[in-house]
Amino acid sequence: MSSEPRINDRIRAREVFLVDEDGTRLGVKPLPEALTIAREAELDLVEVAANADPPVCRIMDYGKFKFDAAQRAKESRRKSTRSAIKQMNYRIKIGGGDFDTKTRRVREFLNDGHKVKISVWFRGREVSHPELGKRLLDRIAADVAPVGKVETMPKLDGRNLVMVLAPDRRSPKKETEPPGSGEARQRTAVEAPAQETS
Repeated sequence: MSSEPRINDRIRAREVFLVDEDGTRLGVKPLPEALTIAREAELDLVEVAANADPPVCRIMDYGKFKFDAAQRAKESRRKSTRSAIKQMNYRIKIGGGDFDTKTRRVREFLNDGHKVKISVWFRGREVSHPELGKRLLDRIAADVAPVGKVETMPKLDGRNLVMVLAPDRRSPKKETEPPGSGEARQRTAVEAPAQETS
């Protein structure tokens, strides 16, 4: 409570420098007169600079002021938690199903506004073929292109090849499946046997 400014009858100064609700400086006023002006406007007298001589008081709707400040703080906290960096790990010899599952999760993270750090882990002598990891990262970047963009290009970090993806703010709509999936994939699966038999 001590961090909150004094308002109305809690103000102790005999006179105050008064500022009205529009920001107009009304000059130095005795405290009773300042309180009367605030009450006539059906607003509060709030001490905004207690250490000034005389203290500066402003006429305002203190309840609304506190509510707006709380909303701004809440929005600030929400934005700070949104910018978390998620991580997803791949291996060079990843199976098709695992690749699709992990990449779908990456798209979900990007849709939610998170950055995603993608790591390709090399085992044994795989580290001598970084081009395979680069090819895998390029494939991931292409799959998430509608909702994300490469923020940090692939680079070796020990035995890992690392790339950072960021949400693409220009993306018109959220997507959960890569191009060529869903209906198109089913259609291709249905059409393929017909093409083979002809």
